[in-house]
Amino acid sequence: MRLPAFSLIVFSLCGGAQAQEISLRLPVACEIGRTCFIQKYLDHDPSTEVRDYQCGSLGDDKHDGTDFRLLNMPAQQAGVDVVAAADGKVASTREGVPDAFVRKEDVEKISKIGCGNAVVIDHGNGWRTAYCHMAKGSLTVRSGREVKAGEKIGQVGLSGLTEFPHLHFTVLKDGKPVDPFAYGAPDKSCGGGKSLWDASLQPSLAYQTGTVLNKGFAPGPVSMEAIESGSVEQDVPTTRSPALVAYVRTIALKGGDVQTLTLFDADGKPVAQNKAPPLDRTKAQWMMFAGIKQPSGGFKPGLYRAIYRVERDGKPDIEQAFGINLRP
Repeated sequence: MRLPAFSLIVFSLCGGAQAQEISLRLPVACEIGRTCFIQKYLDHDPSTEVRDYQCGSLGDDKHDGTDFRLLNMPAQQAGVDVVAAADGKVASTREGVPDAFVRKEDVEKISKIGCGNAVVIDHGNGWRTAYCHMAKGSLTVRSGREVKAGEKIGQVGLSGLTEFPHLHFTVLKDGKPVDPFAYGAPDKSCGGGKSLWDASLQPSLAYQTGTVLNKGFAPGPVSMEAIESGSVEQDVPTTRSPALVAYVRTIALKGGDVQTLTLFDADGKPVAQNKAPPLDRTKAQWMMFAGIKQPSGGFKPGLYRAIYRVERDGKPDIEQAFGINLRP
């Protein structure tokens, strides 16, 4: 979902003198690729099309920052800290916006507070960072306070224009959003510019298209809502379950990707397969499952496995294997 123009976030964004580049640390206390993932990047295309810094389409039209997404709502409810990306002084805050999934009919109504509960930090020399969608009641700083890099300023939430629990992180130079992955990149370049992230972070922040966010097994049909809420994880299949269903949820897939999910029984025999048609366009997220009903007498105890594969441009691109030990 596209965020409103930053001028609507009611923060005063002052310019500053030219200065050296800023060095940023991760603004979320999570592990990239395991407990959090990058869902969207800054949009470099001035038209209604979307172009991220690698000339991909991971983002939304006019998206002015980077979205760090959590696995699901239980992860958010457990509490994940948002931290200052660099030393600075808190310029402004907003608090009191409720955490809720946005419905289409509510978009216009809340567009002026699309950033939700938020903090803006001034780092001097024209640099500022903004932290959006934090949890209601989680902010730990107020305007005028000095903060150090890595200091907690709130927690990841679901406030404002949000469709999943995440932190929307924007870097500004002299009042204009810039891409921390490609600062100073020439127009229409792919992978140009310089990273503003601390050197120790750059390997884990390498650009990726297609990442498995959730995977597992269920005793029946699976929905996107059940994965997001975490309820699918609460009902563990057994040998007496009515069915055994393997599921995956993947983010940032590309148009043309071909996905296959295969379920193997305790003897290693493939017993179910779901092969989806090529995707018609880039997908922010995608869920699929494959399963079988309980055979007569129940499932045989033992290790059941599933393998999820993505073929891109005719070549293997993603593969994830996972299993479950069925017990009576």
